Amino acid sequence: MPVRITPTRLATATAGVLLAAGAPAAYAALGDGAPPPRAAVRGEAFVETRLFFGTERPDGGPDVTDQQFMRFVDRHVTGSFPDGLTVQDGRGQWRDANGTIERERSYELILLYPASQAKARDPHIERVRDAYKRAYAQEAVARLDDPVRADF
Repeated sequence: MPVRITPTRLATATAGVLLAAGAPAAYAALGDGAPPPRAAVRGEAFVETRLFFGTERPDGGPDVTDQQFMRFVDRHVTGSFPDGLTVQDGRGQWRDANGTIERERSYELILLYPASQAKARDPHIERVRDAYKRAYAQEAVARLDDPVRADF
């Protein structure tokens, strides 16, 4: 039985031939066909902890100032993390316990320490969070922990 060539079959066959012919050229244009080289793994296993501190006081008192925050860091953080830390200014928002969206100036504190010390550092970090909430009547201090590799 003869095969009937319809416009659809002709288009499909043509597309298949073009793809088959064009694939080697496309791969050649991308390089030698080998996978891209992987980046070298450097550094040691560390934990990066980021803490987010709001500056507005829910009791209506004045916002926490830069000087107050840096005194807080000196008093409550530096002793436990003397090797270094980073403080960044931020602007953030979150929903408080009453369901209100609060927008405020904030601080992000970044701590980096060897992963082998994570269990020992945890109580220090929790004391920092608790001290800030008490000192400035804050509902929360957010915490994020990520495993990272660090090389100095």
